[in-house]
Amino acid sequence: YEAIRVAAHAEVRRLIRKKGLAASTVPILGALTKLRQVCCDPRLVRMTQASRVRESAKYRMFFELLEKQLEGKHRVLVFSQFTSMLGLLEQGLRERKVKYSILTGATADRAEAVDQFEKGGAKVFLISLKAGGTGLTLTSADVVIHYDPWWNPAVQAQATDRAYRIGQKKPVIAYHLFAAGSVEERILGLQRSKKHVADGILGQGGASGGMTEAELDVLFAPLGG
Repeated sequence: YEAIRVAAHAEVRRLIRKKGLAASTVPILGALTKLRQVCCDPRLVRMTQASRVRESAKYRMFFELLEKQLEGKHRVLVFSQFTSMLGLLEQGLRERKVKYSILTGATADRAEAVDQFEKGGAKVFLISLKAGGTGLTLTSADVVIHYDPWWNPAVQAQATDRAYRIGQKKPVIAYHLFAAGSVEERILGLQRSKKHVADGILGQGGASGGMTEAELDVLFAPLGG
């Protein structure tokens, strides 16, 4: 995390000095995305240091949480922005012999994936945030796990609402996983303090209209700092 953060923050500062904040949105987002991927699982990042890491605290915690939910006979929706992360979770579910369904932008038959879960053929439904944020009704689920925080809390709320549709008869519990002291926790902090942070960092209306250099420094602060 620190290897990526130090190099990325220096590059972002150089770009801002050269081109300005508004013109640097894409590389800023790319740098922050790498940090977010490290928080999810180092295997998502293509670099030598990451390839040497064999443990992921969040990955381990996810499966501990999931095991408790399945023991309680709950049915679980799992959202992530990263389809590569869903691939790792898919592998982990296969290793544990847990029946699952998956929905991403690459899924050929969305209806079949939904039916498999809703009719009880799968206990866990892995869904990419972009593919499953809207247009789904999944009332057989009563637990929602967001594996990684997204910039816009409204998008995550829409995803959680998939389990709150008409016909839901059970309470629904939502879990939000994040790495303490990391860019993930700082995203959550900025969400609470400044609602337009999503528009700023994603370039909707221009970065200069939302994210400030001071806020970027917060996001790129040292791990745990």
